[in-house]
Amino acid sequence: MPKVSVCIPTYNRQTLLPFAVDSVLKQSFQDWQLIVCDDGSSDETPTLMQAYEQQDDRIRYLRHPQNIGKSNNMRSGFDAAEGDYFIKFDDDDRLTPEFLTQMVAILDNHPQVDFVSCDHWLIDETNQRDGAATQENSRYWGRDSLSTGIIENLLEVVFIQQSLQVGTTLFRKPALDAVGFMRADLQNCEDNDLLVRLALAGNVGYYLDDCLMEYRVHAEQQNLQRDIRYLEDKLKYLEYFDFHDRASLEQNRQQRLQDTRLLLGLRYIEANQLHQGREILQEYRQQDTSNRKAIFGLTLSYLPAAVRGKLWNLARRLTPRSYMEQMRQGNS
Repeated sequence: MPKVSVCIPTYNRQTLLPFAVDSVLKQSFQDWQLIVCDDGSSDETPTLMQAYEQQDDRIRYLRHPQNIGKSNNMRSGFDAAEGDYFIKFDDDDRLTPEFLTQMVAILDNHPQVDFVSCDHWLIDETNQRDGAATQENSRYWGRDSLSTGIIENLLEVVFIQQSLQVGTTLFRKPALDAVGFMRADLQNCEDNDLLVRLALAGNVGYYLDDCLMEYRVHAEQQNLQRDIRYLEDKLKYLEYFDFHDRASLEQNRQQRLQDTRLLLGLRYIEANQLHQGREILQEYRQQDTSNRKAIFGLTLSYLPAAVRGKLWNLARRLTPRSYMEQMRQGNS
């Protein structure tokens, strides 16, 4: 059996997928299996992966003939995993060569630890690292306040700060088995959801203060309908939990629910889904009657489409970096 199972879920990423696969092949730690699970790609991914399977018998390609959804695709890779340790990372990202060596050593040397996570670089479409953006991203998500060692107050770190990413985390597979891995009904925020459920189950997390993975920021991530799907799933994720016995966590959850509803209502208006947008924003205003963004969105919804589009563009130029832009820089 391999020591580590590496899972890369993919969908129509034939140009970026080789960077992810090659980053596993180049690991200094070589006791692994690689499972690439394909959610019904219509590009040349099957041909690409056939060549990889012929190159290395540790690589297994699981192709679904039709799209079964992001979470179900990831679950299929997890179900096929045979290793003691497990990591899932996205098909547009990369592991640095020492990732497995350093992360496996921590789990081997700390039997009480259920998973270990690290920081990551931000890279562009040409694989260039952006040091300044990486530093800002680490600060924004609170990783600059974490030091190497067992993570204290794990639930606050994964729910309030949202400091950790599943793609930078190596897990003991039994810990994932115990919580059922990813929820099948979430296509976004499934990573955060998993980490919160692990924390609630009493698992022990460890943080390694080093950038051992590369998260790619690129144009495909900037799409209005993608933002809407993300926000819809974020509502499901936040509504799933109830921290009634932890006042600070529950207050944070309620505030984020409100913020997410507001942003989703605005995105619906921007996408000309006026009925859905008005419904959410009107409900939002029942709790915050003076919120200027909600008033702005409702007002725009009654204007002609051409005028609405110009005002959206003007507002975007005058507004500081948006929540969605922050989300795209390395955390969900």
